Amino acid sequence: MKTLSVEDIKARTQGVVELKEDRVNVLDAEKVRGELIDDLIYTAVFGDEKAKELARWLIRAIALELNIVPASIHDLYTKGMANEEIDKWFTVPAMNIRGMTYDVMRQIFKVAVDKNVRAFILEIAKSEIGYTDQRPAEYTACALAAAIKEGFEGPVFIQGDHFQFNAKRYFENPEKELESIKALTKEAIEADFFNIDIDPSTLVDYSKPTLKEQQLHNYLNTAKMTAYIREIEPEGVTVSVGGEIGHIGGKNSTPEEFEAFMEGYLEELRKYGENLPHISKISVQTGTEHGGIPLPDGRVAEVKLDFSVLESIGEIARKKYQMAGAVQHGASTLPDELFHKFPEVKTAEIHLATGFQNIIYEYLPEDFKQEIYNWLKTELKNEWKEGWTEQQFIYKTRKKAFGKFKKAFWDLPHDVKRPMLDALLEKFHFLFDQLGVFDTKEVVNRYVKPVKIYKKQPE
Repeated sequence: MKTLSVEDIKARTQGVVELKEDRVNVLDAEKVRGELIDDLIYTAVFGDEKAKELARWLIRAIALELNIVPASIHDLYTKGMANEEIDKWFTVPAMNIRGMTYDVMRQIFKVAVDKNVRAFILEIAKSEIGYTDQRPAEYTACALAAAIKEGFEGPVFIQGDHFQFNAKRYFENPEKELESIKALTKEAIEADFFNIDIDPSTLVDYSKPTLKEQQLHNYLNTAKMTAYIREIEPEGVTVSVGGEIGHIGGKNSTPEEFEAFMEGYLEELRKYGENLPHISKISVQTGTEHGGIPLPDGRVAEVKLDFSVLESIGEIARKKYQMAGAVQHGASTLPDELFHKFPEVKTAEIHLATGFQNIIYEYLPEDFKQEIYNWLKTELKNEWKEGWTEQQFIYKTRKKAFGKFKKAFWDLPHDVKRPMLDALLEKFHFLFDQLGVFDTKEVVNRYVKPVKIYKKQPE
């Protein structure tokens, strides 16, 4: 892969892609899927600003022409899953890809094409956007380029995960913190993130006497953000909005907390309009922690996950509020034998991240790995908590190397990447099988009608 100039892009697309004002004609799809798409995505990530902008526009326009369309999962959740009209329950995997994004996403799309998978989400959290150095427009370009490369067709669900309020900043200046979340949300939706998980669960105050008072700042801000998203979403698109009642790593959620949250949220949302579509799912705490809990020897502690939380809250969400159900976070490091249980208790969605990162690090060349670890010990030493061993420190902080070493990860030689990507391919195949999303093309197409939104070619 190599970076291209604007002139290179125009020369390389001659006879392959015809560029128009706001769209393209693909003249030779096979040539697009050859080296051209590899070089376009590399330029979209590492090129100069003008070439980057043109490459991103071109990838998006080619995707639309090949029926690869950014979409919202809202109708599948609020109709198909909420009404339990799907023939066999599945749990939608939402995958955070932190590094080597194009290569890793290609493995996801390989399984999707091979096994007719359409019920899956590609996502990135607010914090990850920062430390992995991947703004929304770049992340979308990677997703669409990977789909093009692997011959995928259909809706692509791209999600902003944990658009989280910082409690300290919020209670110092609520409006300023709200505006910062709005700004990120606007950037994300403009970059075709038509699925947004709002997370003011950090503002829950368990010292308050009633459940509704505890959830006050959570439901107020979830309602404000839902209304804001409805204002800015593109015509014909109902963005899927997720809420959260239990901050991951805290105490387990209860049905009573969920109902208190929903009561306040729906009251508040009605102030912005009688018929605004509300959240389509709810994230809960079941006993997990993001990335798992590393032990002093570097192993990850076993977690007691309470599936009854997902089952009971999910049932109320469907029957009472026309939602898909409950969402499980922090699950990628769970034992393999647990994943089949998520569809059994009708979990709507499951978020997966650190497990994929761990596979990448497992296969990294030792010299590159040590270069990263030495950087962590120098640059992030202030994050080394008292009592942590070196293994615990590295396990908790190595995700933050993906931004600093982004190009080095992308530029790893093919023979180094191959076993790593094979292991990831096997992992995605396993997870999709266990979560029941093989052969979901028909059910997704029944409920999701993607809208092609054309944008003008950059000057």
